Amino acid sequence: MASIDISNIQKSYGIMPVLQGIDLEIQDGEFVVLVGPSGCGKSTLLRMIAGLEHVTDGEIRIDGRRVNELAPKDRDIAMVFQSYALYPHMSVAKNMSYSLRLRKVASDKIATIIAGAATKLGLGPLMERRPKALSGGQRQRVAMGRAIVREPKAFLFDEPLSNLDARLREQMRAEIKKLHKDLGATSIYVTHDQIEAMTLADRIVAMHGGSIQQVGRPLDLYDRPANLFVAGFIGSPGMNFFEGRVSVVGERSSLTLADGIVLPLPAATALQSGERATLGIRPEHVVLEPAAAGDIRARIDLIEPTGFGMILHLTLGTVSFKAFTLNRAYLQAGGDIGVRFPAEHSHLFDKDGQALNRP
Repeated sequence: MASIDISNIQKSYGIMPVLQGIDLEIQDGEFVVLVGPSGCGKSTLLRMIAGLEHVTDGEIRIDGRRVNELAPKDRDIAMVFQSYALYPHMSVAKNMSYSLRLRKVASDKIATIIAGAATKLGLGPLMERRPKALSGGQRQRVAMGRAIVREPKAFLFDEPLSNLDARLREQMRAEIKKLHKDLGATSIYVTHDQIEAMTLADRIVAMHGGSIQQVGRPLDLYDRPANLFVAGFIGSPGMNFFEGRVSVVGERSSLTLADGIVLPLPAATALQSGERATLGIRPEHVVLEPAAAGDIRARIDLIEPTGFGMILHLTLGTVSFKAFTLNRAYLQAGGDIGVRFPAEHSHLFDKDGQALNRP
């Protein structure tokens, strides 16, 4: 396996910039997930590492060797695509062994390598089937097996689970994580699904608008987002945001919303009275209680039971937000409820969307 170093990578199509100054170091054996909305540049970056896209500027090194000018076949990486890209006329065994046969590896060695990969992926009974006789999850396992047998320096995954249904995605996530643990392989995984990112990654690279917004362990991004984009993208349901103007009186700070509602802020803030700011809080951190005089009251508009708990759609003045609760007493929409936003779970962002406190 190998480390991957990306230095000041830029990519443009004509005058249109796609990636802007990407710097990233991936350690040997690390599982890194590139996550972000469609069009953020994550797949383009992956394809540049693979050699499928030309680098406009900057440098990519795999295991210390510059690879900018190397053809994909010379970079010693394996890629698993969203589409399985299997040869329909070949059996599972022949699909998996194709690259080894091209290299003229000895037949007995091919058999040993294929058998080992098939065992890891649970493909033993399927080796003589053709792709049309396989389910979507089985085809994706064959695609992964084809990559494994090459024993590359790094594995690149480009949204490999997006064609699968929810239950199968959950199963395949577990299989990919177990496979990574068994192989200890350097892996880069692209997805727009933040649940995949949170469950699979050693580190997450959150991307938006062609640049990296934050890099860190999954719970670091969840608990301490660097800006509004990361705070809103990571988490399901997403973080709630309340925009307003800051008021500082002595050691007490508050945020006045457009409709006059006043929310308390964490005590330590560098903002001055009159400055614009955004208060963020995750749905599971919103405290619900019976409405009483003096409380901040919200209207219950909609209830979404999830089985484990419930997502409440609420309105505070003119602002819609969500709360998550395990209390089934809140099964009836309509009416008011008291809400609190504990300071220890509140996030404050300045007018430019940058985090001011990291609870």
